[in-house]
Amino acid sequence: MKDSPEEHHVPQSPSLYEAHKKIYPQKITGHFRNLKWKVAAAILAFYFLAPWIRWDRGEGQPDQAILASMTLRRLYFFNIEIWPQEIYYLTGILVLAAVGLFLATAMAGRVWCGFTCWQTVWTDVFVWVEHKLEGDRNKRIKFDNAPWTISKILRKALKQSIWIIFSLLTGAGWIFFFNDAPTTALNLLTGHASYAEYGFTLLFGGLTYLLAGFAREQVCIYMCPWPRFQGAMFDEHSLIVTYEAWRGEPRGKAKNTNHNAPILGDCVDCNLCVNVCPTGVDIREGDQFQCIGCALCVDACNSIMSKLGRPSNLITYDSVSNQVARERGEEPKKRLIRKRTVAYGVMLTAVVMLMTFGLFNRNELEINVQRDRSPLFVRLSDGEIRNGYTFKLLNMVNVPQIFTLSISGLKDAKITAVRLAKDPVDQVTLDVDGDTVATYRIFVRMPAENMEDQFEDMEFILTNTKTGEEIDYDSRFAGPIR
Repeated sequence: MKDSPEEHHVPQSPSLYEAHKKIYPQKITGHFRNLKWKVAAAILAFYFLAPWIRWDRGEGQPDQAILASMTLRRLYFFNIEIWPQEIYYLTGILVLAAVGLFLATAMAGRVWCGFTCWQTVWTDVFVWVEHKLEGDRNKRIKFDNAPWTISKILRKALKQSIWIIFSLLTGAGWIFFFNDAPTTALNLLTGHASYAEYGFTLLFGGLTYLLAGFAREQVCIYMCPWPRFQGAMFDEHSLIVTYEAWRGEPRGKAKNTNHNAPILGDCVDCNLCVNVCPTGVDIREGDQFQCIGCALCVDACNSIMSKLGRPSNLITYDSVSNQVARERGEEPKKRLIRKRTVAYGVMLTAVVMLMTFGLFNRNELEINVQRDRSPLFVRLSDGEIRNGYTFKLLNMVNVPQIFTLSISGLKDAKITAVRLAKDPVDQVTLDVDGDTVATYRIFVRMPAENMEDQFEDMEFILTNTKTGEEIDYDSRFAGPIR
């Protein structure tokens, strides 16, 4: 007997993932929207203009004020020059960024995400282009759902073209921080740039196009790790975007003709706070990790309250403790200075002071000496013992310097240097060009009978011929087992 079709039907299990719904942020004006545009303008101006600022460092040196040169292995920031061995300054900058973010979050919630995060800034620009070409929220929804026409194709193509151009400019702007901006820009436009320069321009441009044009709020909600642990930085006094439920509930339309209905709160359930949100959050449901703290919902709600003649800040930047105080009719108090913020502030100040002290007291010359390990020593024909050393001088100023090198701690020891002193001498002269590393092969020799142990402590003494300043470097001299 054959099975019926129903017996072969296997029901499909429901999907574990909700289908993505495109968000159409509605345009809004107000205090926080204007503030966001000002911050965005400052960030964009820095990003695109900073590599073009010139700074004279002398002959033979790059004249770009801010430059992370991979070929020269230097990080230039105006008159500050960081060498590879000073990478701890970069570590300090990362610590400052982390602690600064913790402090800002403890005081004002996700203010970084809502106003200064580059994902937010670039997405705002892309949405602005979309709004100019396709209209506000309702028009964009209808436009996307409408059938394809020549007009729709042209407008979509124009939008995508502007996005692509801005993305490529963003990619090029990034590599300008690592190469001379005018030269690199000319090479990119004339087809003379390297494959690496074109590759990184396309890479960063493509990421900008994808993340700001399409991913948008998905970056903030799913890709960024910060929302997952930002709550650890909050306390009851942190200023966050909040909804005054005690004042807004129960919700209802502005005009209610039913006199028997209960008295309604100030929230008229217009949903404008949700429509303007770039991540689609309904702030009336309470604090949520998807909220980036942009405060556009504050502007939206205030615009409605103003039209209705009701008090503003039904949605506002406030703390949980102040919300409780207002609900009880008590006077709210802002507590920006508390244990958490003081701790972050102290850490921030300590790192800044430490880095500042290091910058103002950094050595202009560094010595690196490597003793030959194979062989440990050489016995010469006259019976003396000789050790070889690779002597490196790092001149961190753009001025040539001359030094004399001598040794101390070894009895009757002499120096020879490749291409400098063939015969044993008491001291040799070492020249170092400005802003470079000079490498010398130095040989130290002494009579074997003067050695008291297999290893003798010694010092290289480097004297600046112009200033007379001495720098000592401890090393060891090896000989046969006694």
